[in-house]
This record gives sequence, structure tokens and C-alpha cells, in this order.
Amino acid sequence: MSAINISKNNFANEVLHSDRPVLLDFWAPWCAPCRMVGPILEEIARERSDIKVGKVNVDEQPELAGQFGVMSIPTMVVMKDGKVVNQAMGARPKSQILSLL
Repeated sequence: MSAINISKNNFANEVLHSDRPVLLDFWAPWCAPCRMVGPILEEIARERSDIKVGKVNVDEQPELAGQFGVMSIPTMVVMKDGKVVNQAMGARPKSQILSLL
């Protein structure tokens, strides 16, 4: 499965009511570190059927970015059962991203 674009319209369904942990990536197309992390997250989404990977474009979804207090991007947030269980800022290698889960 590939990463899902998350918006305020599908956030409750895809994230809050997900039966799997969700790795959210807060990003923007103009952000170079975000573009480095993007392919890694797509790879994780394809390899791990036990989690869901969601991408939140902060330019298009400022309400969601504000809701999570995102001050810099990329920011990755892990949610389980509708609650934040882990969070990290900045580009990271795949092993560090996986360790957030």
C-alpha cells in the first residue's frame, strides 16, 4: 500500500479511527529535507501492512499542522488508537523512522 494523503476531511476516518498505528508525515513540496524523507516513507508504506502511512501537506492543511503544534518540517507523528505516542522532527534515516513505531 502507498502513503495516503491526509486532509481535515479524511483525518477522523483514516487516522483517529484507524485499526492500525498511523505514521503521519507533515511536509511541504518546497521543503528539501521533506523530499529526502518522502521516498523512505513510501518504501515503509509498501513494506509494512501492519501500519498506515499518511502525508499531511502543511500548506494545504494548516489546521491539522496547528492541531499537532508542527513548528518545523518534516515532522513525523505516530498515532495509536487516536492518540499521539511518538513524534520526531527533521529528516531521519529509515532505521530511525522505523524505531518511532
